[in-house]
Amino acid sequence: MPHLLTLHALPQARPRIVIQGVRGAFHEMAARELFGSAIDLVPALSFDELMRKTADPASADAAVMAIENSLAGSILGNYLLLQNNDLCITGELTIPIRQNLMALPGVRLADLQEVHSHPMALAQCSEYFRQFPHIRLVESEDTAESAARIARNQTRHTGAIAGALAAELYGLHILAPGIETHAANFTRFLALRRRDSAQAPAGANKVSISFRLPHRPGSLGRILGMLAAQSANLTKIQSVPIVGQVGEYLFLVDFTVQNPGVLPETLRLLDVMCDHCRVFGIYKAAPLLETRSFAPAAASLH
Repeated sequence: MPHLLTLHALPQARPRIVIQGVRGAFHEMAARELFGSAIDLVPALSFDELMRKTADPASADAAVMAIENSLAGSILGNYLLLQNNDLCITGELTIPIRQNLMALPGVRLADLQEVHSHPMALAQCSEYFRQFPHIRLVESEDTAESAARIARNQTRHTGAIAGALAAELYGLHILAPGIETHAANFTRFLALRRRDSAQAPAGANKVSISFRLPHRPGSLGRILGMLAAQSANLTKIQSVPIVGQVGEYLFLVDFTVQNPGVLPETLRLLDVMCDHCRVFGIYKAAPLLETRSFAPAAASLH
């Protein structure tokens, strides 16, 4: 399948894509699906660092950022980063997440004393480790970095939870594949660009926004009624407290439309009816992707 997005008018032959984590992370898989294999990966060990690097034209051209997981829910901190930075959503991707327990070749499950991974990955696999009470679960910054560290240090009593690509890249052996508690484990990723270089693709039919509402009965109902009248399909709505403003909430909303021609009027009405309406992006709704294999040589580290 061809990649989902094209970066236009870039000076680099190979666009620089920021990912959270290092080679082998699920973010790399998403980046390759969104932008193709001819990319240079720019690693960031935190989402805040990802936003900073993407905002700098000298460092990157675009980014891929996880925004929600079917088991863990929305990554609210990343919504706040979108709220407070001048980056724009230009695409999305949802892929299945398969967590694997891996270690150095020759290491057995009985040899492990610790298993390292990102807190979300550990949480997704907690049920599996109930049968191994002697194994200590240790939080780290990234799934793939945990695998890379084991390979660098040749640590024989430590395992990692990561994707199969990380095992292949760092020469680790998968002791147990697919150890996530729930098989229906999917993560949605966003493609991000600087707002001054982003444009909605042809046929864009999905919008991500945030807004506040006045404290009046029926305020939210009127917004929902307007969206229904515009034949908009609400795919997400969530409220989060506004820091430092007791009783004030920010609404995070995604919706799709069958006819993209209604979007200008829909956005105009939202701007009139809401307080502090911010459009995170207008882009194409993406279908769910099935599991596929990823060859490790497809992208280089920038």
